[in-house]
Amino acid sequence: MARTIDITIADLHGRRAVVTGASDGIGLHIATRLVRAGAEVVLPVRNTAKGQAALDAIRADHPVAAVSLRHLDLSSLASVADLTAELRGEGRPIHILVNNAGLMTPPERQVTADGHEVQLGTNHLGHVALVAGLMEQLRAGRARVVSQISVAANRGAINWDDLAWERGYDGMGAYSQSKIALGLFGVELGRRSEQYGWGLTSVLAHPGVAPTSLLAARPEVGRVDDTRSVRVIRWLSARGLIVGTAETAALPALLAATTPDAVSGTLYGPGGLGRLGGAPATQSLYSRLRSPEDARRVWDLSQDLAGVAFPTAAVG
Repeated sequence: MARTIDITIADLHGRRAVVTGASDGIGLHIATRLVRAGAEVVLPVRNTAKGQAALDAIRADHPVAAVSLRHLDLSSLASVADLTAELRGEGRPIHILVNNAGLMTPPERQVTADGHEVQLGTNHLGHVALVAGLMEQLRAGRARVVSQISVAANRGAINWDDLAWERGYDGMGAYSQSKIALGLFGVELGRRSEQYGWGLTSVLAHPGVAPTSLLAARPEVGRVDDTRSVRVIRWLSARGLIVGTAETAALPALLAATTPDAVSGTLYGPGGLGRLGGAPATQSLYSRLRSPEDARRVWDLSQDLAGVAFPTAAVG
């Protein structure tokens, strides 16, 4: 029999968590496990019907779950602002934020409501705006902020001269860029927190490879059929070969969110062959995420593009 892969999560009663992209796949497993450990979990979702199905699934697993739905479209900075205003209005600390939601390789170039290339806007800038808008609640909770990147952040580069990919769209290149940017932001968030005394721990995670909806048919992004890649991934996953499952792929982010000894800038991911599946463990930071200059550049540029501002000095 195949070895069961899992982690132990400490009691999280009294902790409030926000998990983006939790309406299905890896995010749903992350949210379910946090609820099972006793956390109150907020599910910001774009698709209300999918969100309700996720809520029902969590409550079927844990009938007394403290879990709630909120609306969030990460491709709209106005939507992010609405959610952060709502959560600020509740005046409650946030202890865990998992920036998990993502969009991968639309076949044609698309832009967000704010004019940004849709993968950069959704995967990165929306999460930057979310963190900025929730800083007061995150600081109050001395929060763990987990930025979910990808093995794609270990290849490609940031297209500094054409962030919007207007001069020749490359779907995978744009996806890699969005995940590199999110990773650099996460690293810099940890540095700034230490420098200014924000009290946040900012860590990174990647799920390896698993059969999720990222590469499946998604008419809303122009993909009418499953990609060949996702069909291969499903075949391998069903046979326990190389890649993971949605359940095991959730474990690195869960470890990142809950392990008591986390240090800002740490990357968690599967420890198996090619780091594509297997039990979660700490990993060497990808080479593309090691440049302090690139991290500062992404930090400054992201604030400009997202229309937000982080504190620039120590705060009490």
